[in-house]
Amino acid sequence: MTKKNATLVDLERCTGCWTCGMSCKMAHHLDIDEYWLSTRTIGNGSLDEPIGVFPDLHMYWMPIYSKNCMRCTDRTSKGLLPFCMLCCPSKAITHGDLDDPESEISKKRDELISRGYRQIRLEPWENTRDNVFYFKKSNF
Repeated sequence: MTKKNATLVDLERCTGCWTCGMSCKMAHHLDIDEYWLSTRTIGNGSLDEPIGVFPDLHMYWMPIYSKNCMRCTDRTSKGLLPFCMLCCPSKAITHGDLDDPESEISKKRDELISRGYRQIRLEPWENTRDNVFYFKKSNF
C-alpha cells in the first residue's frame, strides 16, 4: 500500500519564528539565498504588519513549502521526524501518512476539524509542495 505522505500546519500555533525554514536550510546545506521552506506573513501585505484597527488587529504566519522540499525522506524512512517538525518550538507542524487513520497526522486533522478549524490549501499557481494542508480556526 502506498503512503500518502503529507504535512499539516496548524496556523493557530505558528508564531512566524522561521525555525522550520532555518532548520531545513541548515540540515540540507542550502546556499545563503536558497530556501525550501519560507514563512509568509498574512496581514496587511507587508512583513509583520497586521491588518485591522486597534484593538482589533489580526496577523498570522504560513510556512510555505517549495517543490524542492523532500519531506526529509532520508530521515522519515528511518522513522525520524523531518527537521521542520522536529525543530518547531510551537509544535505547529505534523507529518505523516494521511491514509493511515491511526497516524499522528490523521488524528491531528480529525481533532482540528472537530474543533471547527477550516482546511486551507494553496492554489496550484503558488507552485508549492503537494499534500501540504493548513488549518485555521478563524475566518481571517
